[in-house]
This record gives sequence, structure tokens and C-alpha cells, in this order.
Amino acid sequence: MTMDSQEKATEMTLPVENLDNKEESARKQYATKKEVVERVKELAHGEDIPQKEEVDYLKTVFYKLHTAEREATLKAFIEGGGDPETYQITPDEDEEVFKAEMGLIRERRAQYLKEQELEKEANLQRKLEIIEKIKAMLTTPEEANQSYQDFKALQQEWKEIKNVPAANASELWRNYQLYVEQFYDLLKLNNEAREYDFKKNLETKTKLCEAAETLAELDDCISAFRQLQELHTKYRETGPVAKEFREEIWQRFKAASTIINKRHQQHFEELRAREEENLQKKTELCEKIEAINTREMKGSADWDNATKEIIAIQAEWKNIGFAPQKMNVKIFERFRASCDSFFARKTEYFRDLKQGYKENAEKKRALIARANELKDNTDWKNTANLFLELQKEWKTIGPVPKKQGDQLWEEFLAACNSFFEARKAATSGQRNEEHANLSQKKALIAQLQALIENPAENLQEEVQKIVEQYGKIGHVPYKEKDKLYEAYHAALDKLYKELNVNVAKRRLDNFKSRIKNVADQGGTLDSERARLMRQYETVKQEVKTYENNLGFLNASSKKGNSLIDEMNRKMQKLKDELALLKEKIKAIDAN
Repeated sequence: MTMDSQEKATEMTLPVENLDNKEESARKQYATKKEVVERVKELAHGEDIPQKEEVDYLKTVFYKLHTAEREATLKAFIEGGGDPETYQITPDEDEEVFKAEMGLIRERRAQYLKEQELEKEANLQRKLEIIEKIKAMLTTPEEANQSYQDFKALQQEWKEIKNVPAANASELWRNYQLYVEQFYDLLKLNNEAREYDFKKNLETKTKLCEAAETLAELDDCISAFRQLQELHTKYRETGPVAKEFREEIWQRFKAASTIINKRHQQHFEELRAREEENLQKKTELCEKIEAINTREMKGSADWDNATKEIIAIQAEWKNIGFAPQKMNVKIFERFRASCDSFFARKTEYFRDLKQGYKENAEKKRALIARANELKDNTDWKNTANLFLELQKEWKTIGPVPKKQGDQLWEEFLAACNSFFEARKAATSGQRNEEHANLSQKKALIAQLQALIENPAENLQEEVQKIVEQYGKIGHVPYKEKDKLYEAYHAALDKLYKELNVNVAKRRLDNFKSRIKNVADQGGTLDSERARLMRQYETVKQEVKTYENNLGFLNASSKKGNSLIDEMNRKMQKLKDELALLKEKIKAIDAN
């Protein structure tokens, strides 16, 4: 084998530890988290050092099952009649055990890798020593012949030494092969022994070529590639062949290796493409959940809709295959963190909402207690106002869960209805009496209005009789009170005006006749005039008093307005009396 061909062989092969080892079909399938945990325990406490590929795979499978289990638990909770708003994520004992055992595995692997590096350094030094020993044998053909058995022993020792640091592997192998070939070139064995070695090596390498060509036909390119690495190791460890066959046998082995390497490379290029596509899909799902986490939730309906979106995204996630190995765990941790963040925020929201419900329920119970205290009170008017205030306050209290809210409302409504039904029962007789009084008073007002149209001879007696009857009648319905009052006094005002005119005229005529008789008989009217003047001043003063009092009254209410009307009527009577006195004084002065 030439130096160039040997270097190419080294470049074409890959160390076994650098393989991706991602073929899912070759991995054990786990149905439950406990199965995964049991395998992790075996790795953590077993004698063999856990392989990174299997550890990463177990981590991915565990959290995939963990997420599926959470979703199934939530779904079962909802289907069992549970309210998704009150769902609480409980701690997972399996996850805690898994994390603890994975911590032990990390520690073991770190220690193992440290020991491996130390061992590789020791192996490097041993192989460098072997190369130096072979170099020392490269003096003369005679010495090469004499040291042949030592040379074979060094070759065997080289084969038994395992891995060296990757940075030194290629150069170390090139130097070793260089000095081995130089030794064989110097070797002056007898032709029979020399040819026998070359022949046996050629047979071995031919079989390796045939094995490689058979591997090229395998459908399982992963297995073929793995077995090819073993063939390459054997090829390198097999001694040289005759110079005329060296290039030919290498080219045959190389051609078979190229086919397997290309199929292997193409397989992983396609796998990486699919995994990159899966990574892109999973990244988009992460972004969707992260966007939901930034959304403002204004109420329970928003949280419910968002939960449905999250569950749909989680279902979509489960249908997507693996991402690239370096990103598979990271993208899953990002996805899980986003989901956990959402459900943690949801739990906090409904915990606060539940506390608000509790406070609102306590406020409503306080109103129910107050309503129950008032429901038997017979102070109908004031208690009714208090109940109206309680009902207004009830409307200002926030919501409670529907079932509880309906029950509280029924209790509150029962207390309210109890009071108002009792009031209705107690006041129904009173209302009948008030309506009867209303009918009687309307009939008397009709009589007054008839007297206005057709005044009777004894008008004053008739009016006085009706007024006495009206005053004896009790209360009327509150809504009719003011209307009835206005109609009654309007009729009286018209009748009193008519009565005052007639009575005043008769009184003045009688007074004039009386003083004329006194004057005709030679009597004096000075004392009568003085009495009238005193009475005039007294009435005049009363009119002023009424006028002053009217200035202080407020007519903004119906009650105040009625009082003003009554005072105006009395003051008008005084003014009429004042006018009559004035006419009497004039009559005396005219005689």
C-alpha cells in the first residue's frame, strides 16, 4: 500500500464514536415513564458506562411520555365533569426520580470521559514508543531479518492498544504505516517465507474486499457502515502484500467502501433534512404557544379558548418526529417551558378568581343575613326602602360560580319575597278602605261642583254640611291624594267666593239700615265708628302677619304647596272682612 492510498483510506473512514446512531427502528421502544425510569436506574447503577446517545434518547422519550400523560390526565378530568379552570398540575414522583438518576449518570459519564482521556494519552505514548522501536530496526537488511520476531511482537502489541486522542490519530497511523512498510522493504527473508506472508495477507485482504462488496448490497445502510468500520480496522492491521498487488487490492477495497459511504451519507443527509424540517415545525409551535403567553386574557372564556389552542398544539407536536440530536432536547425543553408557563399563569388566575368568588359570596351572605333580619319587620315603608337598598347593593357585588350564585340568589330572593308578601297581605284591607274613601270624597266634590252650577237658597248651610262630611272621611290612596285635594279646594274656593260676596252685601245692607235708624232717632255713631276702626286695625295686622309668614314658606314640595294654598284662602277671608269694615266706616261717615 502506498502512502497516498493509505492516507485516502484514513480520510474515508470515520471513528465509531462519531456516528449519529439515530436510527429509530434500532432503539428500544418504551410504553411508560416507569419503564424509562427503570432503564435509567440500570444505567446509573450498572457496571457499564452509559452511552450519550441512549441517555439523550431516554430523556426525550421520558418527557414525551410525561407531556402525553399530563394531557391525558387533563382530558380525563374534563370528561369526568371537572372544570378546566380549577385543574391543578400535581408534582410527579417519577420525574423527581428521573432527574436524580440522570444526575448520577452525568457524574459517571464525566468521570468516565476523564479516565478515557488519561487512557488515550497513555496509549499515545505507548504507540509512539513502538514506532521508535521499529525505527531503530531500520538499519540493514541483515538486522531486519534478525529482528523479525521482535517486529511481529511489536505489531501485535500495536493492535492490542486501543484509542488515542483524535487529534493525534491520523498522523500517528501514517508514521506507523510508513515505518512498517520500510521495515518490510528491508527485510531479507528467504523467498518462501516472504512470499508466504504476502500470500496470506493478500488472501485476508481479498476476503475483506469480498465482505465489503457484500455489505454494499445490504438494505440497512447503518449496519453496513458499522460493519465497514470493522473491516477497515482489520484491513489496516493486516500486513502488506506484494508490491504488484498493493494498489489493485486497495482500489478494490476502496471502491466497495465508497459505495457504502455514499449510501450512509445520503441516508443521514435525508434524515437531517427531515429532522431540520421537524425542528422548524416544532419551533413554529413553540412560537405559537409563546404568542399565546403574551396574549391578554380578559376572563375565563379567554383562558378556556387558549387552553383548547394549547391542547391542539400539543397534539400536533406529538405527530412530529425527532429534531436534530443537538437540538432535540433543547427544543422540547423550550416547548415544555412554554406550556408550563401557560398553565402556571392559568392556575394563578383561577386561584385569584376563586378568592374573588369567595369574597363575593361572603358579601352576598351578609346581605342575606341582613334581609332575614328585616323580613319580619312591620314598619312597611321604612323596611321596604331598606330592602330596595339591599337589592341595589346586591347588584354591585361581583360574580360567584353559577351553581353557588343561583343558590345564594334564591336565599336572598326568598327573604325579600317574604317581606313584600307580608306587607301586601297586611295592607290589602287598608287599600280597600282607601279606595272606598276615594269614592266617597269624589261624590262630595261632585256635589260641591253641582252647587257651583246651581246655587241653593241655603248655600252656606249646604256647603258647611258637605265640608263636615268630607272631613270625617279617612285616607285615600297616596297617588290620588294631591289630585283630589286640588279638585276639592278648587270647588270650595269658588263657592266661598260666591258666599262671601252675598253675605258681605247682606251684612253691609243690614248695617246701613241699623245706623240709619240710629241717626233718624238722633243717636250718636261715634262709639260704633271707634269700635270698627279698632277691628279694622286688628284685621289689617293679621293680614300683614299672614303675608310675612308666606314669605318664609318653601313651595318646592307638595306638602309645602298645600299649606300655602290654605294660608292664601284664610288671608283672602281676612281681606274680604277688611273691605267690609271699610265700607261700614264709610257708611257711618255718610250719615
